[in-house]
Amino acid sequence: MGSLFRLLIGIPGAVIVTGGLFLFMAAMIRSDLRLEDEQDAVNIRITQQIEDSDLNNANREFKRPTLDAPPPPPPAVNDPSNRPALDGVSAQIPEINADLNIGSGFNPDRDAQPLVRIPPQYPERCMSRASATESVMVQFDVTPDGQTTNIEAVDSTNSCLNRAAIRSVERWKYQPKIVDNQAQWRRGVQTVITFNLQDG
Repeated sequence: MGSLFRLLIGIPGAVIVTGGLFLFMAAMIRSDLRLEDEQDAVNIRITQQIEDSDLNNANREFKRPTLDAPPPPPPAVNDPSNRPALDGVSAQIPEINADLNIGSGFNPDRDAQPLVRIPPQYPERCMSRASATESVMVQFDVTPDGQTTNIEAVDSTNSCLNRAAIRSVERWKYQPKIVDNQAQWRRGVQTVITFNLQDG
């Protein structure tokens, strides 16, 4: 009800205001109004003034920098008596009466050293009951030829991995133990082999 009332009053009011504005603008266009004080347009010219320089005067005022004179060369010595004597110093070598055994300083003896260590394969049958990292301690002997023998698993976190660790050690190569320049057996070598499940 209220909106209908506003619509009935608003539409005629809007028509009256719009028509009045239209008539006012038409009257303004028809009237010939001129400004009394017409001023000339201001002309602004921006130009760069170039000053000619006198090159002859500029060259006269330029002074070259003075360079320092190099030092004079050292005086030449032509007097032969000024040369040092080349006779040298003579001295007697002292004698030492002592019986010393210095030795060669080189000891060829060494323990067995690993040359080739092939990492073990993680067996698939052990993956189901294994944790991420497992370890097996193996004990073996090294022959004078550098071969591994008498391999056994001493301790392990997963006994399923013992056979894989032993197979890996069987392929290892060593430099043999040297005593008095002779290759010897090295017995009871122990090492820990680590199995990582993500590497397998």
